Order: sequence, then structure tokens, then C-alpha cells
Amino acid sequence: MKKLKRSSRLVEMTQYLLSRPHTLISLTAFADRYQSAKSSISEDLAIIKEVFEEEGIGELQTLAGAAGGVKYMPHMKESTALEIMEEVCLKLEQPDRVLPGGYLYMTDMLGQPELLADVGRMFATAFMGRRIDVIMTVETKGIPLAYATAACLNIPVVIVRRDNKVTEGSAVSINYVSGSNKRIQTMSLARRALKEESHVLIIDDFMKAGGTIQGMMDLLHEFKATVAGVGVFVESGEVELEERLLEDYVSLAKLTAVDMKTKQTKVVPGNYFKG
Repeated sequence: MKKLKRSSRLVEMTQYLLSRPHTLISLTAFADRYQSAKSSISEDLAIIKEVFEEEGIGELQTLAGAAGGVKYMPHMKESTALEIMEEVCLKLEQPDRVLPGGYLYMTDMLGQPELLADVGRMFATAFMGRRIDVIMTVETKGIPLAYATAACLNIPVVIVRRDNKVTEGSAVSINYVSGSNKRIQTMSLARRALKEESHVLIIDDFMKAGGTIQGMMDLLHEFKATVAGVGVFVESGEVELEERLLEDYVSLAKLTAVDMKTKQTKVVPGNYFKG
């Protein structure tokens, strides 16, 4: 790359860091890339670090030593996240979103890149500091959320299928009880999709009793994997506590009331905002 003016270098460095979250970049790499002294690079990084933290964009971690460098860790201020989710909750309360069984229509919202990017940063913030090797979700509506989170954590995604695909080779399949309708269902994961003893973050779009997520956790047991955390976009509060299969999870929104006759619902921010 040709030598840039400092103002141009700051812009390019910022973009370079934003596009490579959770990636250690050495000062030498930056110095070579911009044909600048390490002292100048360090000053630039100090400016970027200050802006990132003040604006709630994330942290710029510095690792000292010969093998050191800087690493961008995306996160979002709770006040910013709350503002976003309060707006989401209002949209989810629209009467025409109520579906049979107490579910909400969310497909249109899960197709909005800006919202998905925000949700990904929220989950990345919620699980910051944990060892996570891969993100798991079940087809199909959880896939955009999983990839948005994976983009912030810079890790791969594995997708659990409702049935085994011939194109994925041998797979591990299990039966699980759906918490919402008590039916026995099947899910499977290709053996090559996940290394044994991985640390896995489970992401899903909607949780009632948690049967599907519990099924994924049981499936992970077959791979000797560790569940690093569970994140859901919306949880249902219309479930008795004794019916809930999970206790440890992070939700961004909570459906607290549904009136099927009047199509009236109440959606509030989830436990993400309760510490």
C-alpha cells in the first residue's frame, strides 16, 4: 500500500480493524502496510482506541511483547442496546404479527441487515470473555442471527438440520421433545461440521419452553462439546416456570402477554438488560 497522509491512514486503519474483529494484528504488520514508523502507528491506535470506547463501538485491546499487537473487540453500550430493543419491542407488538400458538411473525425483521448487525453486537457483548469456538443454530430463522453474531466474534457457524441431508455425509441424529407441543421431533448435525470438545454458543430466534435448545444441547453432548452460552432474540413469558427447560440464557426481548382474540401483545426488553 502506498504511503498515506495521517488522516487517510486513520480512516483506513479503522476500517481494517472493524472488518477483522477478534483478530490480533501486530504493530509490525501495520507499520509495513502503511510504510510508517511503529511510534506513529501506536499514536494512531491510541486515537482509534479512545474513539471506539467513547462512542461505544468496542474495545481495542493491546497485547505487549514481541508477539503482541492490537485486537478489536466489538461491543455495544447497554443504553444504546436498550434504545434499539425498545423500538423492536414496539414493532413486535403490532397486532398482525400474532400467529397461532402464541408465536410472533419476525421473518421480515430478521431480514434487516442493520438490525441483525446490532443484534450480533449485543450477543457479542453479552458473551464477551467466554471461550467460544463456534456458533450453533437450528434451521431456519435462527440462521441470520447466528451469522450476525459470528461476524462480530469472527468464528464459524454450524447449522443443525431438521433432517439429515445426503450432501452432508454421515451425521449424528437425536430425538427431542418440542417444549411447545410436546411432540417428538428429530434434529441432526453432520459429523464433519463440529470438532469434538468444541465450546459452542447456541443462538436462536424464539424460545418458548426451550425444547429445541435443549435438543441442541443434547446433540452437543454427542460431540463431547461444551455449551458456552445460549442467546435468544425473543423469549416467551407465556410459559410456566416449571415447564421452562432452561435457566441460563440471554434474551433480548420477552413476550409477556398474548391475547389471541384481540391480537394484543406485550413485548418488553429481555433479561440482557437486567445484569
